[in-house]
This record gives sequence, structure tokens and C-alpha cells, in this order.
Amino acid sequence: MSVKISLPTALRRYAAENDTLQVEGQTVGQALARLVEQYPDLQRHLFTEDGRLRHFVNVYVNDEDVRYLQELETPVKEGDEITIVPSVAGGGRTPSDGGPSPIGERAEQVRLSPEEILRYSRHLIMPEVTMDGQRRLKAARVLIVGAGGLGSPLALYLAAAGVGRIGIVDFDVVDFTNLQRQVLYATHDVGQPKLQKAKERLQAINPHIEVETYETRLTSANALEILREYDVIVDGTDNFPTRYLVNDACVLLGKPNVYGSIFRFEGQASVFYAKQGPCYRCLYPEPPPPGLVPSCAEGGVLGVLPGIIGAIQANETIKLILGRGEPLIGRLLLLDAWRMQFRTVRVRKDPRCPMCGEHPTIRELIDYEEFCGVTPEPVLAEELEITPRQLKEHLDRGEPIFLLDVREPHEWQIAHLPGAKLIPMNRIPASLHELPTTDEIVVYCKTGGRSAQVLRFLYNAGFRRIKNLKGGIDRWAVEVDPSVPRY
Repeated sequence: MSVKISLPTALRRYAAENDTLQVEGQTVGQALARLVEQYPDLQRHLFTEDGRLRHFVNVYVNDEDVRYLQELETPVKEGDEITIVPSVAGGGRTPSDGGPSPIGERAEQVRLSPEEILRYSRHLIMPEVTMDGQRRLKAARVLIVGAGGLGSPLALYLAAAGVGRIGIVDFDVVDFTNLQRQVLYATHDVGQPKLQKAKERLQAINPHIEVETYETRLTSANALEILREYDVIVDGTDNFPTRYLVNDACVLLGKPNVYGSIFRFEGQASVFYAKQGPCYRCLYPEPPPPGLVPSCAEGGVLGVLPGIIGAIQANETIKLILGRGEPLIGRLLLLDAWRMQFRTVRVRKDPRCPMCGEHPTIRELIDYEEFCGVTPEPVLAEELEITPRQLKEHLDRGEPIFLLDVREPHEWQIAHLPGAKLIPMNRIPASLHELPTTDEIVVYCKTGGRSAQVLRFLYNAGFRRIKNLKGGIDRWAVEVDPSVPRY
């Protein structure tokens, strides 16, 4: 019998860029087996060596999570749709009408000035908000982790809505590449600390709020201290170690965690609140291996997507503060902005969850870099690297050098080195016959990370006359040829 399998963007590269496929099978396991037979590169992304579905991959049949329902043995029928949802770099129950008690207690002491009443008048005339709800917003304390693509719309809308105290954790500076999606910042802000510019912008939007900034990396050592002072935590991060850190700290402190993630033109949103539903670990018990899920810097992101997901996170935050509506607790919202399709699937609380399950085993924050398998990139031996200026000297002398570009075709269209050959990183294992065995090979990518991985693979495959371009084509543009576009 034929069923449809929907693939997320991150896995389509291993399935000839197909987003949906029809396969035969009577169970989920049989259907996935047919899928892997057709596209063998998907095997290691979906299954462990002993044939189990990986913990960072969730499977839904017609929007029903089958992880706790026989999983691979779950029967399917003609016309069913199997959706694969891996973790990306997350309820139907409504919180009690009183909401988180600290907000309610503080709201009783809050008063709105005539100017604030006028400013928030469109809220006040809503029976779902009223004066009482606006006082709750003013009394609320919300922490945003990350002042980037998601943090920008989040902060703007929460400030405009009148959330009384907004905390922001970040330690970066504004870069030109941020401006395509991080709407908190302007061109003249480039090079300035994000938190400084964010605070100025938010207080210009609403002088009645407080903005607390934490110019630091969130770590196991400081997370509990920083998060403890806030009622709602909003996850606007872009890496797995911080995602798991935020989740675990929220569970330990009993805080709701408003989750969002983005990649290219797909987004996810949920509310993880262990007191009333699952936590992030219930959805993704473990992260994907390092390098499996490209970052936004490598895979890109549609500029408006973080605005959509960030606005959804702001909406969920406001509902939690008001103690009204139906937050995304126990539900995962999936957005495909390319097709403008929204889907909502259920997320069950995992009784075996080591963080919020029936017998939790994690009672304190851990080393999240180690948990996510993130280790410092091993330094290449000096003889395996070449700087852009050194490469320029070799090329000027007419030395035979094979320039191997391992980026994606759309990156090649932006800029490439003259005379280079494009073989994307994932095609290298099948393209060794295209590489010379006599000329020296110089491998490059955007900034040197992917090319270093390719160099190690080629070195283990027997290539010896090979070097990695330090800093990639980006450093070449800075040090050798400013006419080369940077991206």
C-alpha cells in the first residue's frame, strides 16, 4: 500500500531535493526502509547502526506522534502521511486563570498612568486583556536568550505590548549579514554591541519599560542565577548546547520555555513547560551529531521567517502572562513559509525523560558542549594550511594548483575563485576520481570550516599534496581581492 513521506528541508539534500515521496509499506518501519533503499544517504541520518530510529528524529503519522505507539511497528494504511521532524539548531492546556503567581501578586501593586492607558488602549478594550491583563503585562518579567533573528521581533513586540521588564542575553556585535533579518538594528549600528543598540531601540519604542542586558554567554555556571529572576523564558538561540541548557534550567526552576527555531524557510514553535506538559528533551532526547544540521550561516534563512516565528513566540509569551488562551503546551507548530503551510502536531510528555519524567536523573546543569558532542575544531597541522596571500603568491608564479570549492552551487554563484572546480562537500566521497593525483590541491569554502573537514577526509583517503585555505573565500576577499563579494 502506498503512503506519503514528507521530508524536512534539512534532509532533502540526501533525497535528491524531494520534499514528499510515495513509498510502499504496511508499517512505519517498512515505509522508512523503502525510503532508505531509494536514498541510502538518509540511513545514517534516520537510524542508528543497530537499526533504531535516532532520538533526535520524530515521526508522525497524520499528525500523531508514534514514538510511544510501537514506533516503527505502527501500521499505516493507504493515503496516510508520514512526517519526519528532526531537531533544528519544539499543549493544548491552558495555564490556570491566575497564571504564574508572582505576576499576579505584583500586578495587584501596578498602576497604569493616563499616558499608558492611551498607549495600550487597543489592549484595554479587549475583554481577553482589560486593565487587569495590561497590569499583568506591566508586572511581568521576560528573559529573551539571544538578540538575533528571533530575538529581534520578540523584543520589539513585547516592548510595544508593555511587558514591564525585558531581559536580553547576548554577547555579539551587529554585522552586515544580520541586517537582512535582525530588524532591531540599522546599517549605522554595524560594529556596535547588539545589547547596547537593542536597549536604545526598545526604550525608544516604549519608555515605560525596563530593559536589563546581560552581555555574556549563557553557561551552566550563570544560567540559574540569570533565569531565576524572570517569569517566562523565551529561547531565541541558534545552537543546540544553549537550547538544552535553557530547557534544563527552566525545568529546574519551574519556568515556561517559549521555543522557536528556524532554518531556510521552515520554522518551529512550542511552549515547553514541565509543570503542565513536555519539555524540550521529551521532543528531542538527544541532539543531532555536530555538523549534521547546517547553521543559518551555512544553510541560510529567509529574512521574514524569524519575524513570523518570533511574532508567534511573542504571542505565546503574552498568553502565558495573561493566563488566558491556549498556549502551545504539548503541541509543536510547524511552518513551511515557502508554501505558507502551518501544521500542528502533538508532543507527549515522556515518562522516561531524564529531566522532567517520572524518575528524573538530571538534577543539576551539566556540560552541554560535551552533551551535544561539540568539541573545539582540531587545529590542522601547519603544513596542511595556506593563507590567501600565500596562495596568491603561488598562483602568480604559475604553479599548478587545483582549486577545489566545496560550497553549494548557490554560493558559487555569489563568488568563486578563478579557475576553481566546484564539488559540493556532500558529493566529495563519490567524486574522488575527479581530483588530480599530481597537482597540489587547495580546498576552500566560505570561512574554512567545511573545507577543513573535506581535507581530513581526503587525507585519510590517501591524498597528501593538499592544503586548506585559511579563512576561506571570505578571508581572500579581505586580504587579496576586495572585489570578491562577501556574504
